[in-house]
Amino acid sequence: MNDMTPVAKTTTIKDWETDQEVRWCPGCGDYAILKAVQRTLPEIGADPANTVFVSGIGCSSRFPYYMETYGFHTIHGRAPAIATGVKLANPALDVWLITGDGDGLSIGGNHMMHILRRNLDIQIMLFNNEIYGLTKGQYSPTSRIGTTSPSTPMGSVDRPASPCAFALGSGARFVARGFDVSKELPAVLKAGHAHPGAAFIEIFQNCIVYNKDVFNDFAAPKGAEDRQLWLRNGEPMLFAKNTKGIALDVEKLTLKVVDVVDGDWQAAGVIVHDVKNRSVAHMLVELPFGPFPMALGVIYDDPRPTFEAAVIEQNRKASEGRKPDLAALLAKGQTWTVTGTAQDPI
Repeated sequence: MNDMTPVAKTTTIKDWETDQEVRWCPGCGDYAILKAVQRTLPEIGADPANTVFVSGIGCSSRFPYYMETYGFHTIHGRAPAIATGVKLANPALDVWLITGDGDGLSIGGNHMMHILRRNLDIQIMLFNNEIYGLTKGQYSPTSRIGTTSPSTPMGSVDRPASPCAFALGSGARFVARGFDVSKELPAVLKAGHAHPGAAFIEIFQNCIVYNKDVFNDFAAPKGAEDRQLWLRNGEPMLFAKNTKGIALDVEKLTLKVVDVVDGDWQAAGVIVHDVKNRSVAHMLVELPFGPFPMALGVIYDDPRPTFEAAVIEQNRKASEGRKPDLAALLAKGQTWTVTGTAQDPI
């Protein structure tokens, strides 16, 4: 290590907790996500003085108040625009964007698409509870068909959006999934932070009031091993205590569930997870739950140059060999002088 190598900041979870009362509904999944983040940041050597949390509007967007860092609680759907400005103004900052399925995929869908395709080097955590919690339980872009709510009393007929499919379609280079109370969530957050570029992490979050236990079909502890496929790069896609796996149906060019006999996953045709395989990533995020387990963990991770790096290099080239002169810049092009007195007609 030389003198220019940054030294990791030594902190504890207490260094990331504010003096603000954490105010979500009792039992809300946001509490577990908050603690997962506060546990993760000391382990990656993050520095509170160099960290910024940016949020939009919604229950999840209270997050910056509870992190002892810099933060912006912005406007509905526009957190990506603010986060882009923060990162371009100071690329050395560690920027985290907190949003929800309504904030990020409804009014903010356009902004989310552009921050992903531009590949700004930030971590994006989208809390997905499949409902509008803050505004009293209306259905959201991710609500399932048939969801009854104040705005869909007869059941929603909208086909829900898939956040991870949206991210991949927008050009995201890192896509992952977790859920609020999972012990695996910190590892997913660490992987997202290590990725140079926009890291999109969908986190299934239980809304205790308006959409209670909607994710129990795969997140409930009992029998979870049969319903969860935790993806790990370089390892076979196995679940159900390694008695089942995911294989490629060559004829249909789709994925299928296969039985694994005596642990011989290779004979069963189970595929090995490759985080750089974009085609398989698209198939994994679209797997219908029920016939298939829920794909969780790092689904896709294939870095490319970041947006702010390109902007910095472009600015460097533009200013190379030039002396800053604001007066000359203002006088460049068409100029004119206004003469006369206050009494003269205009």
